[in-house]
Amino acid sequence: MKKLISVLGLILTITNSHAQNKNEMEKIKYKTIEVNGIDIAYREAGNNNKPTIVLLHGYPSSSHQYRKVLNQLADEYHLIAPDYPGYGNSDFPSPADYEYTFENIASTIDTFLEKKEISSYAIMMQDYGAPIGFRIATKHPERVIAIINQNGNAYEEGLGKGWESIRALWANRNENTEKALLPAFTLEGLKWQYTHGTRNPENINPDTWHLDYLRMSRPNAHQVNIDLWYDYQNNLKLYPAWQKYLRKYQPPMLIVWGKNDEYFPESGAEAFKKDLNTIDYNIYDTGHFALEEYGEEIIEKIRAFMDKVVSEK
Repeated sequence: MKKLISVLGLILTITNSHAQNKNEMEKIKYKTIEVNGIDIAYREAGNNNKPTIVLLHGYPSSSHQYRKVLNQLADEYHLIAPDYPGYGNSDFPSPADYEYTFENIASTIDTFLEKKEISSYAIMMQDYGAPIGFRIATKHPERVIAIINQNGNAYEEGLGKGWESIRALWANRNENTEKALLPAFTLEGLKWQYTHGTRNPENINPDTWHLDYLRMSRPNAHQVNIDLWYDYQNNLKLYPAWQKYLRKYQPPMLIVWGKNDEYFPESGAEAFKKDLNTIDYNIYDTGHFALEEYGEEIIEKIRAFMDKVVSEK
């Protein structure tokens, strides 16, 4: 009897140890890694022996926008969410020391993934995550096993009326066209990014825009973000190359799109049907940051989609 109790105790100890290790692995870790002299902050969760999902954030946010995904999918997937230079908790070098273009940010994030020795992954992209993610995907098509797209555009018809003042900047960058964009950096302007087009603004956590406001209040932040808005026109020139990549490689794509986004309306989601044979297509009655209002539903879609991708590999 004593021997049986001893064996049962040993089994219980091993089981508890495995459970503790599993729970520890699934916790979000907050890390930094140096990339070409810049400390890139990132959130990481899950077992890195499992399939990886790289989470690329949008404007004006950071890896913080993926907190629900990191919390809920770490049981099955390895999740990694970097902050771009000048965003979140990453270093914010001055424009004299770092070129704030989508090309350069994509190069930094590509190097980040290589330093982390991540060479096979799905990309989840939102807003700015699309021009960064598509640059990485077209450079390394063999590495990208799937794309999860939440309001990440790659088509001219996907640019909504929210771009009007930025298009004016493209046409003629001067003091007046820059000044017209400054209200976007106010607390109310940042709140609008999260609440416009939502079913109910009370569903949205105000910590989101307050965090962004603190970051947008730093020296050089307004100038850097206006520089990026000006540079966004160069993304449009690459749309044909990104569309060619989609047609040639046919990456599995999950679309989870907020249809009321003034920057990237549903027409942008619809356009992917021109180049991809199969899309898991889901549209939600919300705005730019669909995860804020439909997090549970979208995360279940991601889980089912990625389970299918992995099983068919």
